[in-house]
Order: sequence, then structure tokens, then C-alpha cells
Amino acid sequence: MAPLPLSPQDALVELSRIRLDEVGLDEVLQLIADLARRSLRGVAEVSVTLLRGGSPQSVAVTGDVALLLDEWQYRQGHGPCLDAAITGDTLLVSDTATEERWPVWAARAVDGGIGSTLAIGLPIQEAVVGALNLYGPTPRAFDAETVELARTFAAYAAVALANAHLYASTASLAEQMRTAMESRAVIEQAKGIIMGQRRCTADEAFGILARLSQDTHRRLRDVAAALVGRAASPTHSASANHWSGRVG
Repeated sequence: MAPLPLSPQDALVELSRIRLDEVGLDEVLQLIADLARRSLRGVAEVSVTLLRGGSPQSVAVTGDVALLLDEWQYRQGHGPCLDAAITGDTLLVSDTATEERWPVWAARAVDGGIGSTLAIGLPIQEAVVGALNLYGPTPRAFDAETVELARTFAAYAAVALANAHLYASTASLAEQMRTAMESRAVIEQAKGIIMGQRRCTADEAFGILARLSQDTHRRLRDVAAALVGRAASPTHSASANHWSGRVG
């Protein structure tokens, strides 16, 4: 069963209620596409283009035609959705049958049953830009009022995306830091075990771990974790001494 339509005002309220601690970036992107399709008059399909480091991708779509028309642009390097993402402009194709700026793409749109399109640039952050792409089934599907409503919706969406991207980046950084701290802790434990067994300094213990990492082609953290694990086992004394004795 298709979702019920929404008013543009209700769609904006939905965007403002997004809880970044409850939904991921991909879910925010799909929500933006779905809300645009449900709330903006004349829209048949919606996609969201993101451009990261010069590489475009449709990260949310509501139908196959939108995805196919987006991806054709990406392969050719031009088209309303891609150009809107790059420039940040609002690009309206009132009638794909008479469009002259992107005639080959427009012919494909006609073949796909798309009569008009509207692409609105989404400035998200310095490294990431994008576009909200609206596909209409008939020529002149988007009047002046709809274009203005779509621009307002896109402005709200850009804020939501920027916040979601920042939240995801921060969470990723926090996870990397946690992993690094765990790695450091287990390496320090392994050094302590080697120092106790070999009566050596911390630098010498680290050298033993590093050489074993190179000899076995394993990450330093994995080598350290294996030593700590063996030391914690019931037969740790003999096995750990034998293990650390392999490097001398």
C-alpha cells in the first residue's frame, strides 16, 4: 500500500524531527526522497545525488527510471541532476521533448515516460555536494509555486543532510579512536608480558612484537592480542614463554 500524501508543511516538520541518534545517513537520504515524492505536486519519482570527491552517486531513489536517468548523466558527465549538484543551481526542464541543453539525455527521459524534471543543488559541506532531483510524468509538471516549495524543501533537506553527515563522520572518528585506544592497550599488555618474561625494557619488548609481526605477516595488534590471550589461558606460563621466545 502506497504511503498517503503529505502537505509540504508536514514534510518540513518530518525533516526537522529527524533524530540522528536513531537513524543513519542512508535512512536520512531515503527519507528525504520519500518525503519529496509524497509532498510535492507533480512528482512521479525522486532521487538524491551526492558528489564526493568528484564521484557522483544516486544515494536514494524512489524508482528505477530516476536511477537509470541519473546514472546515464554520471557516465556522460553532464545532465540537469549532475550539473545542479556541481553548480548548486536550480535547473528546470519544463518539457523533455523540446529540451535543448541536454538533448540526448532528454530523449532518454521521454522514452522513460518522464515529461519534466527539476534538479535543485544541495550544498552540504565543502567535501560533499548534491542535488534533489524531481521527475514529473508530464510536461510542465512543476509550476512556479511547486518550484519554490521544492527549493524550500531542498534547503531543509540540505541542513538535515549536513547534520547527518557530520554526525556520521563524528561517530566514525569516535569508533576509530576507540579502536586505536583498544589496540594501544593490548599492545601495552603484551609488552608488559614480554618485559616480565625476558627481563627487557619497554623498547626491547616492542621490538620483539614488531619483529614477530613482520615475520608472521600479521598486524601488530593481532600479534599482541594473541600473546595476551595465551597469557590468560590456564597453561599460559609455558605457552607464553615459548611464544615470546620465538623472537630473540
